[in-house]
Amino acid sequence: MSYLSEMGLLSLGSQLKAISDQLYAMADEVYARHGIELQARWFPILKLLHDRGPMTVGEVATAVGQTHSAISQAASRLVREGWLSASSDEEDRRTRRLSLTPKAIAAVRVAKPLWRAMREGLEERAQSLGVNERLLEALARVPGSDLADAIVERARDNRLQTLSIVPFRPELRDEFFRLNADWLQRYFQLEDYDVEVLSNPEGIILATGGEIYFALLGEEVVGTCALMQVSPGKYELTKMAVDPSAQGLGIGRSLIEVAIEAYQRLGGHELFLETNTKLATAIRLYESSGFEHQPAVKADSHYSRANVYMIWRPALAGAA
Repeated sequence: MSYLSEMGLLSLGSQLKAISDQLYAMADEVYARHGIELQARWFPILKLLHDRGPMTVGEVATAVGQTHSAISQAASRLVREGWLSASSDEEDRRTRRLSLTPKAIAAVRVAKPLWRAMREGLEERAQSLGVNERLLEALARVPGSDLADAIVERARDNRLQTLSIVPFRPELRDEFFRLNADWLQRYFQLEDYDVEVLSNPEGIILATGGEIYFALLGEEVVGTCALMQVSPGKYELTKMAVDPSAQGLGIGRSLIEVAIEAYQRLGGHELFLETNTKLATAIRLYESSGFEHQPAVKADSHYSRANVYMIWRPALAGAA
């Protein structure tokens, strides 16, 4: 068993490429033994033009299921070597219409009996191995236009299966600073109050009755947020940041939900946050989590960047 075979379907493309190369080599050997200069890789183009007549590069690419670029490169070579002729399309002068030259027509005439023999030989070999045309049709449908989307979604789900939200641990202190500093510097700048809080989370947040949470994907720290008590029963949802590599996975929402649960468990009577209109995606997340816009910015805000003030309403959260 080859290494590619050991990887199973993960190497399907590579295995099919290896099979393709072997079949091309077989066909080239058959052509050479019969004194024909054709190359197996040209077969789809030459036979298509022989059967259907002149076609544009785009029409050929669509018919044989290859990229426009690949067919254009192959056609240019075939034109240079005298197998194809190219003329401007009558409807669009910028488009080349390809057709067989007399040299190609003569070669195809000689090759036709060989193609029949190849097909019969391949069918016999395939049948002896249990391969039929239905299998080939199924393999042709495996890639599909939606396969990449499906794989990306599955990879997302696989990552989320390892998601955990954990409370503050001393060894994660540097991650609290890193995630928030990276996020702030990406959109704004670190203010003095940011540095003060991020440098002393135990003293400013935890010691005053607040809590800090981290989002982990496996062992990788990808997000954080804090619940800071600013006065008895009044809490601020603050210092929330998600690593760009993990955005779009719903991690921000998971952190907010944990923070709200903690706020309720602690018996808080007001939960607020401050943000900036530049962060439209984050604001939509806050809105859908039950935060309500206030008519003015917070009067005693610590942040020069803050121009949005929101307060959490349980009724809105339930509706969302």
